[in-house]
Amino acid sequence: MTTAPQPLSGVTVIDFTQVFMGPSCTQMLGDYGADVIKVERPGTGDISRTSIPDPAGLDNPIFLSINRNKRSIAIDTRTEEGRQVIHELVRSADVVVSNFRTGVMERLGLGYEALRAINPKIIWASGTGFGTEGPYAHKGGQDAIAQAYSGVMWRRVSDDDPVTLYPTTLCDYTTGMHLFQGILLALLHRDRTGEGQKVEVSMYDSMLHMQMQEACQQLNRGSEINWAAMPLTGVFPTTDGALIMVGGFKSNALHHISRALELDEDLSERPEFATLDLQFAHRPELQRIFAEAVARNTTDYWVKRLEDEDILCAPVRSLEQTLDDEQTAVNKMIVEMDHPVAGRIRALNAPLHLSATPAEVRRVPPRLGEHGAEVLGELGYTAEQIDLLREKGVLQ
Repeated sequence: MTTAPQPLSGVTVIDFTQVFMGPSCTQMLGDYGADVIKVERPGTGDISRTSIPDPAGLDNPIFLSINRNKRSIAIDTRTEEGRQVIHELVRSADVVVSNFRTGVMERLGLGYEALRAINPKIIWASGTGFGTEGPYAHKGGQDAIAQAYSGVMWRRVSDDDPVTLYPTTLCDYTTGMHLFQGILLALLHRDRTGEGQKVEVSMYDSMLHMQMQEACQQLNRGSEINWAAMPLTGVFPTTDGALIMVGGFKSNALHHISRALELDEDLSERPEFATLDLQFAHRPELQRIFAEAVARNTTDYWVKRLEDEDILCAPVRSLEQTLDDEQTAVNKMIVEMDHPVAGRIRALNAPLHLSATPAEVRRVPPRLGEHGAEVLGELGYTAEQIDLLREKGVLQ
């Protein structure tokens, strides 16, 4: 256990984020020491509090997964009194984060120019679906929509495969981590110059940037590259599951695959498979041969055979199996917390492993409005003023 202060200790973040993209960013800030004050709607809070039916209600696993190390204040920002509270928070804050549609923060009177007038050093960070300008700027950001617009959804192993949705929220998470990076860069700049700034990321840009290799090939050669459609790569059923084999990064990988799969011949010696171009041209036949061989034995058997030939491979696992894997435990990727409503909860830890200043769980995910009086008291509000805000419905 380290006694060193965490990297973001002393940094105050006003968090207007909801669902996944924004909260994943602000949880990372909190995991490394920031005081994250989560601003929520009275009554319902962050949308993720009600995204699935759960015995814990507003404190369901979806919300709990991305909102630890935060304090919650439930306040109506549409009221003048509510906005005044936010302004008071901003005066001493370092970062304001939101992931509303373009223009929402401005309509609330909480845009960058308005908050910079209160605190010139503020870092105002925003994640949107498509950016603040252009033909799609008005659209809401959502993972499946970003997959579709960015080209990610269109690409698949074969043109015969149906276009389908990737089931993990890839776009939300990637954009949230880009937002996290942008905030860290802005904090570094402010430490050097004393200047705050605006930080903007979009799901559209993040998904495009993820395809930097494919895009550069398309822009400069007019052709598409599809790493999942390489001729010696594929997912193949076994007698008890499935495995993925990646026949790359090795001279004459087909020779070693032929040995590992106990084929009757060295496929690399057949003229129709002699070059990479020919392997592409005959990919269906290669894939059929691989599939027929792999189907004869277990996943573990073939993984060992392939690894003995130094061919990259892995069993295809469920999330349940991965969470129960020894490697997950060794990497300390699961944390446990005692929550007053949800009870003992387990969630994923931060994936950044810092030797001197590791991530810490200082606060369990907050109940809706749990820290309202505490936060307002720190701003100098009296108990009577807090009670009055509650009577008016401004504060929960």
